[in-house]
Amino acid sequence: MMKPLLVALQFLTRLPLPERAPATDHQIGQSLLYYPLVGLIIGGLLMLVAWITEGSPEGVRAALLLVIWVLITGALHLDGLADSADAWVGGFGDRERTLAIMKDPYVGPAGVTVILLVLIAKFAALEALLGQANYIALLLVPMLGRAMLPLLLLTTDYVRKNGLGSTLATHHPKRASLWVIFSCAIFTIFMAGSSGLWLLITLAVLFLSLRRVMIQRIQGVTGDTLGATVELSEAAGLMILAMAVFY
Repeated sequence: MMKPLLVALQFLTRLPLPERAPATDHQIGQSLLYYPLVGLIIGGLLMLVAWITEGSPEGVRAALLLVIWVLITGALHLDGLADSADAWVGGFGDRERTLAIMKDPYVGPAGVTVILLVLIAKFAALEALLGQANYIALLLVPMLGRAMLPLLLLTTDYVRKNGLGSTLATHHPKRASLWVIFSCAIFTIFMAGSSGLWLLITLAVLFLSLRRVMIQRIQGVTGDTLGATVELSEAAGLMILAMAVFY
């Protein structure tokens, strides 16, 4: 059980961990079950930073949290977001052209613009949440963002034939993933009450919208669109929790 967790931590974070040992395809697939737990670990670290920096200006704290968040993840999902944005703009509605652009290592204007917009949204929401002392949001949002990955792979075809994403999709423990996703939803409502319910509704609408767009354009998901989903889910989750109308 520890090996899949270690695989998940090594893939989703840049935390100092023991040297990567070879993992079987089965263990890589099992690691999906631990993605939300990795999100909780990231959220716990962010909460710790928030507590340590109490009393400092909220804007500075928000900037610090955002920098640490990006460093912990190694900008993994931001890269997928940028590639997806470039591909959607430059693909001109064509599936093969869209998939080809996603494999291009260079970032275009669309990718840079979308990254900036998402980071600005996250910063503004973090500043508001810190002003409300709403640290639970820092715990829930990274967890739910990573819960989107097994959910997408449960419901949507993976369109590439090779790579880590293909291995995850092929060896995905589907029934166990359903329980993990359900547990994340219950935990969210338990921790945040009605705000947690609004958060789940918002992310469900976003999930269905993004999934529909992916199917229409590329007939499924890729590693890049999975990463984009995490980033957009985190930004939307932070913003909805920062809205005082739900408190």
